[in-house]
Amino acid sequence: MPPATMTIAARTFPALGTFATVLVADPDALTSARDLLAAELDAVDAACSRFRADSELWRVNHARGRPVPVSPLFAEALAVALDAAELTGGDVDPTCGQSLVRLGYDRDFAQARRHTGPLRQPPMPAGGWRRVRLDPERAEVQVPAGVLLDLGATAKALAADRAAGAIQAATGCGVLVNLGGDIRVAGDPPDGGWRVGITDDAGFDASTASIEPRQVILINDGGLATSSTLGRAWRRGDADLHHIIDPSTGQPARSCWRTVSVAAASCVDANIASTAAILRAERAIGWLDGLRLPARLVRHDGAVVTVAGWPADGPETAPAG
Repeated sequence: MPPATMTIAARTFPALGTFATVLVADPDALTSARDLLAAELDAVDAACSRFRADSELWRVNHARGRPVPVSPLFAEALAVALDAAELTGGDVDPTCGQSLVRLGYDRDFAQARRHTGPLRQPPMPAGGWRRVRLDPERAEVQVPAGVLLDLGATAKALAADRAAGAIQAATGCGVLVNLGGDIRVAGDPPDGGWRVGITDDAGFDASTASIEPRQVILINDGGLATSSTLGRAWRRGDADLHHIIDPSTGQPARSCWRTVSVAAASCVDANIASTAAILRAERAIGWLDGLRLPARLVRHDGAVVTVAGWPADGPETAPAG
């Protein structure tokens, strides 16, 4: 019998302003897997896009403080975002939408970064996640007037988790979903695990073909996420900006890390931890270690710190169960 890795099939396509890749351990399941992933991403975009006038998020953000009926998917996405804020003590705050608008990220990123003139308004701190009201029983959301939600910190990771689960349930085979570095695996992995390349210096224009991994690791289950100050970075006037916002100032986080990768039980958990680690700077080392979350943190000069069992750069091995 040929090695299990020989049977892996993959498909990549653009989605959510990045790339989406699905790998399956049974080539016969690839078409179904791709269709299920595309459907999930379409649904998440329709619910959570900050830039679509027909999205649920747009309606919530422009309701001027009135309650808005929402779908179960949007309610789940917002609940995840609010949980992220609570778990991180407000470091990962979904009310940073107005902060991003003030920094020029007021449209799809590919378009926003083309505008390089000076900013015309001062930074604005986050609106405050505790002011957001989610009523699961009534399926309603209420956001104070003037506060804009941005679910970008967690919605993509949630989509990876949901899609991987749906594909595995429908096909019965092992699957890996990668949404621009937000990864979730489900089902039985190939022999030895899924091989995942880790990079720490990729810019927005990087593709799966152009990225050169700094390390290759093996994972068998759970999620993996990488947060970076380089992926969505832009310039306005003489200011270099990126999308990971310090809620207290409304400005890009000033961190000692350019990239943080974390392995966890789900992609959402990994994404929350990797984003918070950027914001927590040096304190992230002890915080991640205390949570026993395997992580790889990279300083701006390329120096690497690993914690909680993440393998040192070199031989392939698995950082998470």
